[in-house]
Amino acid sequence: MDKILLSKTGKLQVPEHPVIPFIEGDGVGAEITPATQSIMHAVVHKAYKGARSIAWKEVLAGEKAFRTTGSWLPDDTMQAFREYRVGIKGPLTTPVGGGIRSLNVALRQELDLFVCLRPVRWFRGVASPLKEPSLVDMYVFRENTEDIYAGIEWEQGTPQAARVLDFLTREMGVTKIRFPETSAFGVKPVSRQGSQRLVRAAIEYALLKKHPSVTLVHKGNIMKFTEGGFKNWGYELAEEAFSGQVFTMNQYQRIKEQKGKVQADAALEEAKSSGLLLIQDVIADAFLQNTLLRPRDYSVIATLNLNGDYISDQLAAMVGGIGIAPGANINYLSGHALFEATHGTAPDIAGKNQVNPCSLLLSGAMMLEYLGWSEASHLIHTTLESLFEDGYATHDLARFMPNGTSLSTTEFRDKVLERVAML
Repeated sequence: MDKILLSKTGKLQVPEHPVIPFIEGDGVGAEITPATQSIMHAVVHKAYKGARSIAWKEVLAGEKAFRTTGSWLPDDTMQAFREYRVGIKGPLTTPVGGGIRSLNVALRQELDLFVCLRPVRWFRGVASPLKEPSLVDMYVFRENTEDIYAGIEWEQGTPQAARVLDFLTREMGVTKIRFPETSAFGVKPVSRQGSQRLVRAAIEYALLKKHPSVTLVHKGNIMKFTEGGFKNWGYELAEEAFSGQVFTMNQYQRIKEQKGKVQADAALEEAKSSGLLLIQDVIADAFLQNTLLRPRDYSVIATLNLNGDYISDQLAAMVGGIGIAPGANINYLSGHALFEATHGTAPDIAGKNQVNPCSLLLSGAMMLEYLGWSEASHLIHTTLESLFEDGYATHDLARFMPNGTSLSTTEFRDKVLERVAML
C-alpha cells in the first residue's frame, strides 16, 4: 500500500496497491459507496489476478463529518486528498438558501480541480428519449473554479450590497440595474489563465483519444468580456499552442474573408481529411438545441462553469438519466483528481435499498482509467451493458425497459458481481 505520486515529467506514478481516500457521502451515499467499492474490488481482482488492489481510506465530509467532528469539511479530509492525490466521493448535502456553501464546490476550489469531466455515452438496453441515442458520445470539460460558482455575492438588503451598489453607480457609472434598492449582487470572474488551462486540457484529451473536434460553448453574444473572453482565449490558445495539430473556425473565417467561401470550405475539408482536430464554437442555447438535433456534430466540449452544469445534465438525460452519469474533478497539472456521483443525496429514498449505484460506479471506472488500469475499467462498462441489455437494473432504469426487471441496490450489486465472476 502506497501513495500515488507525480513524476518530474508530469505523469502519475501509481503503485500496485494505492491508498485511495473516499467520502461515503450523505443520504444514499451510505448505500452506493459500499456497493461501488465491492464491485471495484471484484473487477480489479479479476483483471489483475490479485497483483493489484485498492486500499480504501475513509475520510469525512458532510453530515457524517459534522456529527463526528463539528466540521462539515475537516482539515484532515483536505490533507488526505492532497497527500494521496486521487480520491472518490459520494453525494454531499448542500442546503438551498442560507447555511453552508456547497461542499462539492469547496473541494474543487481548495484542490484547484479546474476540470469537471463528464463523459456521456449510451448503454445498449437503457431507454432514451432519443431516436438514435447511440449518436451521443461526448466529453464535457467544464471549468470548475471560476464563473458564478466562485460564490462572490452579496445578499439583498445588507450593508455590503449597499456598498456594491454605491460603487457600481458612483464609481463605474452603471445605470442598468432595474431595481437597485432590492437587488442582490454577484460577481462572475472569468480569467484568461483559467479559461486557457481548461481548453488546453480539452484539446490534449481530444488529441490523445483521437476525437474529431473540440467545441467551445459560451454565451459571448451577451457577456462579451467573460463568456466572449473564454471563446477568444480558447481560440488563441489553440492556434498558438497546437499549431499544425488543429484547424480552428477562426482560421476558416480569416480564409473566407481573404479568399472567399469556396477556398475556406476547401481548407476545412483538407484539414478534416488530414486528421487535424477541429476547434469550433457555438452559443450555449443553440448548442442545447443542436445536441438533440445533431448530436454527431459534437465530441469534446469545453465550457464555463454554469453552462457546463446545465449541459452535462441535459446530455445525461438524453442517454437515460443522471443515474448513469459519471463525473470527475481533475487538475491535470498536479495530478489531483476527485471522482464523484453526479446526483444528489436523494433523501426521499435514502435507506430504502432502491438507489441506482451506477453514477458512482461509472465514476469509479473513470478513476481506474485515470490510474492506467483500463482493463478493470473496461470490465465495469461491459458488465453493466450486458446487464442492461438483459433488462436488469434498479427501478429508475428498469421501469422504462421493455424487458426490465427492477432490482434493489444490493440485488443489482450482486448481479454485477455474479456477471463479473462469469467473465
